[in-house]
Amino acid sequence: MNKSVVEQAVRAALAQVQEDNEQIKVGVSQRHIHLSREDLDTLFGKGYELTKKKTLMGREYASAETVTLVGPSLKSIEKVRVLGPVRAKTQVEISKTDTFVLKVSPPVRPSGKVEGSEKIVVVGPKGSVYLKEGVIIANRHIHLSPEYAEKHGINDGDYVDVMIDSIKPTKFYDVQVRVRDDFNTEMHIDTDDANTAGLKNGDIVRIINK
Repeated sequence: MNKSVVEQAVRAALAQVQEDNEQIKVGVSQRHIHLSREDLDTLFGKGYELTKKKTLMGREYASAETVTLVGPSLKSIEKVRVLGPVRAKTQVEISKTDTFVLKVSPPVRPSGKVEGSEKIVVVGPKGSVYLKEGVIIANRHIHLSPEYAEKHGINDGDYVDVMIDSIKPTKFYDVQVRVRDDFNTEMHIDTDDANTAGLKNGDIVRIINK
């Protein structure tokens, strides 16, 4: 085979690998809850430790444990997955569609910003907890490794636009960026956003820097 042809094929393959490394994968987040140590003890028993079921990203994992969410009208959603490890404050993340079932009105917030958010009752096998705040609809966000962020001139806390080339082409505006050394490069959206844009786990999107 002609040497130049081989070299061109190798360059094309390397370029494809580089392009693949630049892609942003989608992770669709189902409704879930993060528990404080105190609330974990109340719901599952004093000193209870979560059972890791699946590693998600960095230190976070999906546990085998689930709880029930109960809204003010006593409508409930069962088998809501508990994510570990424990946090300083309990946080419930649901979709807009879930709010119609539970009859609650949580704000759209970055994870961890629970001050003044919606209230709810959480029921576990050993007890229940009344959260005076803690229920949010998580904002769209992208997790980036420091290497990816530095290469593209993106900083932790920046907002970018994201192009979705799916069966329902669309564009997400003001997607928050989070950079941490244990993050994979991945965009997280809830089930409502995924259905709107025709996305599923593992699909690819593109960042458009502002």
